Amino acid sequence: METSRRKFLQATGVSLSLPVLESFGAASGRTSPKRMIAINQDLGFIPKNFFPKTSGKEYRLSPYLEKIAAHREQFTVFSGLSHPGVDGGHRADKTFLTAAPHPGRASFRNSISLDQVMANEVGHETRFRSLSLAINDVRSLSYTQAGVEIPTIRSAAEMYKKMFLQGDRKAMEAQLVRLREKGSILDVVLGQSSNLSKRVSASDRRRIDQFQTAVRSLEQRLAEAKAWETRPKPKVSDAMPEYPSDKKEFFGMIRMMNDMSRLAFQTDSTRIITLFLGSVRTPGVNFDDGRSLGGYHNLSHHGKDETKLKQLEEIEIAQMELFGELLRELQQVEEADGSLLDNTMVLYGCHMGDANIHNNLNLPIILAGGGFRHGQHLAFNPHNNTPLCNVFVSMLQRMQIELDHFSSSTGTLTGLT
Repeated sequence: METSRRKFLQATGVSLSLPVLESFGAASGRTSPKRMIAINQDLGFIPKNFFPKTSGKEYRLSPYLEKIAAHREQFTVFSGLSHPGVDGGHRADKTFLTAAPHPGRASFRNSISLDQVMANEVGHETRFRSLSLAINDVRSLSYTQAGVEIPTIRSAAEMYKKMFLQGDRKAMEAQLVRLREKGSILDVVLGQSSNLSKRVSASDRRRIDQFQTAVRSLEQRLAEAKAWETRPKPKVSDAMPEYPSDKKEFFGMIRMMNDMSRLAFQTDSTRIITLFLGSVRTPGVNFDDGRSLGGYHNLSHHGKDETKLKQLEEIEIAQMELFGELLRELQQVEEADGSLLDNTMVLYGCHMGDANIHNNLNLPIILAGGGFRHGQHLAFNPHNNTPLCNVFVSMLQRMQIELDHFSSSTGTLTGLT
């Protein structure tokens, strides 16, 4: 007998979407929704370490791509792409998903971003039409039809509350008390359905177990991060740094935002996400092994200084490893017709080709997942670049949005489908 999804979700005061389950009436042959996350690493990468020297299916992985070699067949790396007319160095971050020309001019006016074109078509199908996220920066990648910047969510905890808690401040505080008593938001929801596993299929039980593990893992990370706020701080003789020390937990912030993004897709809370990694506003970074490097922005302007280049490489390698973690986590989520990665387009890159000289040409771009024909390096003319918007048109069409033009595009991108 079919289980009632409504009864299953009757947990007072908590809003938690769950994976689509066969036992709730979903046909076994159901097609999973298409999704997209666009991530901008705003200081980019050292070009010689990012771009492969050969192209095609048999290309040799570059030093940075070696860090995501396990997913070679699930991503395409591009060279020779940019936005025609987009200049201004750092200021081009606001046009990464819009391609509006000359962002550095006083008369600049932005246009609609790729994600919002998608959200206008599919956003009504989920609780959140889209989510705009940022780390260490207020800058957003998302812009409305009128070119107005969409505000960002800047912490995983804020996103967690937005996604999983509902009501006014008093109601949310009561929920938080209940969660502390219960230990997990899942205990609140699933506590009323202790015999659920007896009423669903074996494949649904695996999906529920996988979902529970993902949420509890994230909750543990959030709890561990919050615990530091109540611990005594060590006394030191050094002067207080210019920026708050928590901004240096850059990699931890990225990991948690990646986790929340995965959960947002897994629960079908949204299908469109943008994430701006505010490296420029990151004073330094703390590594998992306890090491710390300062002056991230300063390091990006290395002037070919070997010491700075070495330190910058360490930071950029860690960035690539985090991207690899995201791909792995998406791949591990099973859906009725493949993995979450199979059904999610992951656009990863930067609006600058070389941060050292504020160059906005030959952008470092990777497209993973989404059902495209991957496992290749698509190399275009490094001097007369192909519009990045050609990739965007291919992505829009994969989202089943029948458009053949976006901003500066000249068509779809040959070689992806």
